[in-house]
Amino acid sequence: MQTKQVLFFFILLIGIAGCSERNKENKQAASNTITSSQYQLIAVKPGGLQKLLKLPGQLAAYQEASIVPKVNGYVKSVFVDIGSRVNKGQLLMVIEAPELQQEEARAKENYAQALANYNLNKENYARLTTAAKTAGAIAPMSLETAKTKMESDSILSNSVKANWQMQQIMQSYLRVTAPFSGIITERNIHPGSLVSAEIKDTKPMLEIKQTAKLRLQVDIPEDVASGLNEGDDITFYLSAFPGKKMTAKISRKADDVDLQYRSERIEMDVQNTGLKLAPGMYADVTFNAKGNPDAMVVPRSAIITSTERKYVVAVRNGKANIIDVTTGNETDADVEVMSNLTSSDTIIVNANDEIKDGDLIKL
Repeated sequence: MQTKQVLFFFILLIGIAGCSERNKENKQAASNTITSSQYQLIAVKPGGLQKLLKLPGQLAAYQEASIVPKVNGYVKSVFVDIGSRVNKGQLLMVIEAPELQQEEARAKENYAQALANYNLNKENYARLTTAAKTAGAIAPMSLETAKTKMESDSILSNSVKANWQMQQIMQSYLRVTAPFSGIITERNIHPGSLVSAEIKDTKPMLEIKQTAKLRLQVDIPEDVASGLNEGDDITFYLSAFPGKKMTAKISRKADDVDLQYRSERIEMDVQNTGLKLAPGMYADVTFNAKGNPDAMVVPRSAIITSTERKYVVAVRNGKANIIDVTTGNETDADVEVMSNLTSSDTIIVNANDEIKDGDLIKL
């Protein structure tokens, strides 16, 4: 009798355990089933997301040059000042260097002497060559010596001439002219100032900038720059002219990404009609970022972000699929994502991290 009671009790325990396990499985199945009443589903949209971006920019001179002395001397005259508008080739200043004038005169005299010696030996060789046509009149060695002397004097004459030409070039540095048409933006010398080509890291004598045409320079994030091309329209506003809308086209791209800021420099040529614009002016640049044509567009609320990942929940074959994504352009409502989503996918709009991969979706 006691044995039957023990056996009955053992069977009862097994039954209770089985029911408990079934109840647990039923509860788990119920908790992993998602209904459409709990969450909203939506189809993803193919194509990039266009977004209006606003970035800081700056006007820069189309060309600029620091004019430094190429010779040592004293400033004799300065014909320009800050704000002077000059033309290409215009005389800006004159430097005095008596030593250079003496060197040039000496080099000229040396060349004249070397040229005279060469012409003399050339004439002598020509006469010997004529006389050598008569058998026995001129020894072959004498003729060869005359030829060698003439060739040597020719080389010496050319060398002395090159030195004289170099001195002439050095003389030309005493007259400083404008390398291009522009405006003088800096002046650091006055008549009587000593200037030297040998002293480095000093302020330039003059600074000139070309302002008839300017460069609008903007640094664009690398993920946006790839969608911009030369000829695209850019709108900008200058702080100096509040509310005035200006436009330009992209003239060039650097095709080089700054490693620190992960950006690429683009430039627009801006015609400075009336010369009202100036290098250094701050600009607010606006343009439409075209987005990635290979991306998909989803609602912002569909993106779930954790400390380790960023993902959306797609519905495939009645089950939840966790899809890792990389985001791109964003608007107030939508965001473009790069992932293995397709245009036939449906995602959960108001998803959260309670949804697990493989959960059943009951529509």
